[in-house]
Amino acid sequence: MQRYQTKQINTGNCTTDDNRNWSILLSNHIIFRKKTTDAKNLIMARQHFDKLDLTILNALCDNARTPYLEIARDYGVSGAAVHQRVQRLIAGNVISGSHCTIEPATLGFHVVAYVGINSKPGTPLEKLLGNLAEIKEITECHVVTGRYDVIVKIHARSNEDILDLIQNRMRTLEIANTETMVSFREAFNRHLPIENED
Repeated sequence: MQRYQTKQINTGNCTTDDNRNWSILLSNHIIFRKKTTDAKNLIMARQHFDKLDLTILNALCDNARTPYLEIARDYGVSGAAVHQRVQRLIAGNVISGSHCTIEPATLGFHVVAYVGINSKPGTPLEKLLGNLAEIKEITECHVVTGRYDVIVKIHARSNEDILDLIQNRMRTLEIANTETMVSFREAFNRHLPIENED
């Protein structure tokens, strides 16, 4: 397998009263990162995987807490072989980490919105991105093509909180205009298909 620059991954801890539910919440949260030695260039050569790789990746995406021994039994290899293969996938930047997913509503965040943002003329994009990163309610930020410079995902406790965030807290930033789209519900959220191209 072609090797790429490795990256240290920090994973958080999560506890719950129901261990089974915790493992389900972790489903679909193995992340596949595309990168090269240039941190600003996120294009990496397409990798091809053997059957053991595909078995491991699909199992961990379905449930990130799947024991290596369980995968090994299903595939007919030793647990050590699965562990070594996972380490190789991590070293190759195929697997970049695993995450505990917490239901936002349990923390009091009942509203999700996407905000398209255009920066003021002459504003360095990195400066705007740095300031947006300081707003904790923004959980995702994407630099995009089209009518906006940036699109962010916001979790808020109420519509009033979103209004305060956009009209007051974000007004001090290098922003020319915004458009807010409130999400009624998430229809689905899934990982990419893990398979080799023919």
